[in-house]
Amino acid sequence: MSEPQEILIAGGGPVGLVTGYALAKQGIPVTVFDENDELQEDPRAATTHPATLELLGQLGVIDQVIAQGLVSPIFRFWDRPTGEMVAEFDHALLKDDTPYPFVVQCEQFKLTHILLDLIAGLDNCEVKFSHRVTGLGVTADSVSVDVETPGGSEKFTGRYLIGCDGGRSLVRKEMDIDFEGFTWAERFLVLTTPFDFEAGRGMCYRNYIADPEEWCNCFKVAGDGPPGLWRTVYPADPDAPEESLMGDDFVQNKLQNFFPQGEGYDIVHRNLYTVHQRVAATFRKGPVLLAGDASHVNNSIGGMGLNGGIQDAMNLAEKLAQVWKGDADESLLDRYDVQRRTYAKDYVQQQTIQNKKRLEAKDAQARKRSQDELRAMAADPGKARAFMLKTSMIEAMRAIED
Repeated sequence: MSEPQEILIAGGGPVGLVTGYALAKQGIPVTVFDENDELQEDPRAATTHPATLELLGQLGVIDQVIAQGLVSPIFRFWDRPTGEMVAEFDHALLKDDTPYPFVVQCEQFKLTHILLDLIAGLDNCEVKFSHRVTGLGVTADSVSVDVETPGGSEKFTGRYLIGCDGGRSLVRKEMDIDFEGFTWAERFLVLTTPFDFEAGRGMCYRNYIADPEEWCNCFKVAGDGPPGLWRTVYPADPDAPEESLMGDDFVQNKLQNFFPQGEGYDIVHRNLYTVHQRVAATFRKGPVLLAGDASHVNNSIGGMGLNGGIQDAMNLAEKLAQVWKGDADESLLDRYDVQRRTYAKDYVQQQTIQNKKRLEAKDAQARKRSQDELRAMAADPGKARAFMLKTSMIEAMRAIED
């Protein structure tokens, strides 16, 4: 049984490991439980915004993230029916606002490997793989978890439990915390290929392609190294069978329909997932806290999901360390709930919903207004900077911390 002063974390993905490492660096004992037998090579999230890069700088991992990713200073909006590039935005306009005036395209599994290597050098943080949290119990001054391990069921007790166990969070469900919001009708289809969209299609590393019938996001990741890989994301028919949407004929036709070429595409990865817009009713219930997808989920357009989770982790670790050391009382944890729920509801949810609506707008006048607004912002450095302070997540993160 673990020490009662220990902090327990359910989930060994990027949010759980950021939280664990940030706490352990401050001398706090941490145990992380992950149901998988090793780190998952999940390629889903990659975009790391300037606001998050600042936090990774504080954590001491920024150089590794940049080295293993791709630096992307610009992003573009395109109109599919005309083939026109509507607007281009350059993060260089944020050079006086952040030390990182760019986005880094670094797949989330690379961040987890960086963190696990660093945790291995600490004696107060342990990551237990093949350990699945199956239940929990709360007392006035501690929380216990039932864990299914390779050797059977065990109970661990700590002072706090942090649920970083994803959108289907058992911790959230066990604490009877509502997950408020909705699920989009369509799913998202992700197709990854080594085809060079920069050389072949004039794309930059991040592109948003609007169309009233079928939009697309196209962006580059480093993969295992040069020349890198390109991911394309499309809305998928909610009524079509999964095996049809994932079949070779369908995915080849999908890419050829958007980006025609004389030969077939080499598709190295494909994924189909359901898309939610939800926020937990509270991020704290007694000694149990939530972070990352366990506390909020959103559509991926704009790349704000994992960023929000890392920001949760750093905000929570800072506050929890103060409470654990006796420098603040537990009311500080309520501030975590207020700050991060406000951020998720009032910024990330609204921004990602707006991002999706901008790409899929069907009304001709609404599409024209949106494109005219983007052109006007891109042409005006002041307006472009204000827009990028929002898309880079700097404005909202600093607003909630004031």
